[in-house]
Amino acid sequence: MGNPTGQQFEITRGNARAVVTEIGAGLRAFEVGGVPYVEEFPEDAKPPMGAGQILLPWPNRTKGGQWKFQGETQQLEITEEARGNAIHGLTRHLEWELIEHAESSITLAVDVEVQPGWPVPLRASVTYEVAPRELIVTHEIRNEGEQPIGVGVGTHPYFRLGDVPTDEVTLTLPASRVRPSLPGEQMPYAEEQDVDGTEYDFRGGRLLAGVNLDTAFGGLAAAEDGRHHIVLAHGEQQLLVWTGPDFRWAQVFTPDDLVGRGRAVAIEPMTCPADALNTGTDLIELEPASSWSGSWGIRVP
Repeated sequence: MGNPTGQQFEITRGNARAVVTEIGAGLRAFEVGGVPYVEEFPEDAKPPMGAGQILLPWPNRTKGGQWKFQGETQQLEITEEARGNAIHGLTRHLEWELIEHAESSITLAVDVEVQPGWPVPLRASVTYEVAPRELIVTHEIRNEGEQPIGVGVGTHPYFRLGDVPTDEVTLTLPASRVRPSLPGEQMPYAEEQDVDGTEYDFRGGRLLAGVNLDTAFGGLAAAEDGRHHIVLAHGEQQLLVWTGPDFRWAQVFTPDDLVGRGRAVAIEPMTCPADALNTGTDLIELEPASSWSGSWGIRVP
């Protein structure tokens, strides 16, 4: 039996190192000076809880796996059986094509074929590039069909500050809007609301101890460089997750039982929130033969 994530591709620059998988083109490792900054998993294991996976042509959930395209109901495969939804897109379990592999960067691509629930073909690629103390991730999606379509992209890394326990890490998130989780619901997110005066205001930084989230944050304020800056910190240790302007949402997920870690924190850059195929919220509209690209990254100051 081969590895569940296929070949493993390493890229390095200076003392920074990342590992990318062939299946799903996911991020399996990123470290600087031997210190891990994402939750890793063995190469002979499946990514636990979606760790490091790319989510496209939609992130998170599509309610009941149904949405309408040009007036016709589309039925996607139900991939979250417990709630009856289609979750995290169509490419997580596909073998991506290796386009280029240099010492410090790698590009992989995949075709999203026309299939039940998805009517327009796409070509998607991702480039991971290691810079000094930084990982830069660039996504591109091209409409290969003859009809316009709205798409979304996200990614699912879990972050850490070396061996610091998750509950001792402070999260600073420049979000003014939130869609809290609703446990037990089929589409488990409430309507969008302001964070002012709620437990979801992380703009000033909050310790993760006692915080339980499976929550979409929007209204992300841009820093001086035009990007959104999300910071994890413990004393002098810091990790900056930055996202480009089109990544208008960040899902934060704090499971207690990530394999190999226990309590963990995922920060998921997303261009749109859950069920965007139905609501249209922040979908990227692609005309035939047109492309979109956007980036996010991890920097260790």
